[in-house]
Amino acid sequence: MQLRQTWRWFGPGDPVSLPYIRQTGAQGIVTALHHIPHGEVWPVAEIKRRQAEVAAGGLSWDVVESVTVHEAIKTRTGPFQEYIDGYKQTLRNLAACGLRIVTYNFMPVNDWTRTDLHYAMPDGSLALYFDWTDLAVFDLYLLKRKGAESTYPEAVRREAEARYRQYTPAELEGLAGIVMFGIPGEKKQTLEGMRARLATYDDIDHHALRENLKYFLQEIAPVAEEVGIRLAIHPDDPPFDILGLPRIASRAADFDFILSATTSPANGVCFCTGSLGANAENDLPGMVRRIGSRIHFVHLRNVKRDPQGNFFEDDHLAGDVDMYAVMKEILRIQQGLSEPIPFRPDHGHQMMDDLGKTTNPGYSCIGRMRGLAELRGLELGICRSEGW
Repeated sequence: MQLRQTWRWFGPGDPVSLPYIRQTGAQGIVTALHHIPHGEVWPVAEIKRRQAEVAAGGLSWDVVESVTVHEAIKTRTGPFQEYIDGYKQTLRNLAACGLRIVTYNFMPVNDWTRTDLHYAMPDGSLALYFDWTDLAVFDLYLLKRKGAESTYPEAVRREAEARYRQYTPAELEGLAGIVMFGIPGEKKQTLEGMRARLATYDDIDHHALRENLKYFLQEIAPVAEEVGIRLAIHPDDPPFDILGLPRIASRAADFDFILSATTSPANGVCFCTGSLGANAENDLPGMVRRIGSRIHFVHLRNVKRDPQGNFFEDDHLAGDVDMYAVMKEILRIQQGLSEPIPFRPDHGHQMMDDLGKTTNPGYSCIGRMRGLAELRGLELGICRSEGW
């Protein structure tokens, strides 16, 4: 059995339309109700409306990405229990509409983080890039986070100071917007807002955040199991502590903890090769074997690292992730399951006719279509050679 090919769509405002997505070869859609504020219950009527929009485009809504975890739950402060109860109700409502996989993450304050959304590749396409020095410029000179100096090596601090002096006000404003970009279709952060949110984590270290995640999982996993939903936690992106915040879904040991927090079969992982591949210490094929059938959803993306830990998003079959080995291990797991594991080509270069268009960073059409085509070919070749 092969995997199920899906495509992320950010709703009616997405520049990539459903009719175009049908032409890519994708079988299903990965989406969410981004217009509903974090923490509010997703009404059945809104879920069904989105399902109808997707169905009208000739596709099916296969995976929810994401039901965002409210910051009060992550910090276990304020009305966090009310937000957990609301999350449970959203799971029940999604299940009542036939949705069975829900992705989420437990990254504090910031979601995925990059420092350049238009990194020029040798072939003229544009990629996403993460640079520690530019992050330090943002952190030290724009965010002005207390104690940030101790976060970075001296060489990075020196280079950050030099860049800060060279960057124009427009370039600095652009850098801040990129670091705080967040999820397309959702409210953008401000420096003042980020400072306030960072302050809520002053007394939360790795241990405390892990315990908060454990509590959350022990609360929601029984409900998910009861209604037939599989949960899939997305790894930290990038898989390192940033901006003074702890990251707790970055390494094999992190996922051992997460999966042991509750042994419910509903408690699973969204295996993202791009996020995990940014850390050279991660053995991705080994992690796939370790997590096994509790991989409920897969993001396939490649990255190229440098010795300083900076990275850019490479072609799907290039970069430092051994995509052949990862795909083979995932397909090995797939053969023991009765339903296909959904995967999507995660991100893609802005290229060809998409250059110059307004696109969601990482989510232009042609680059992802190229990635999907390459991944489908790799998958078919492995299955044929293994007799699957």
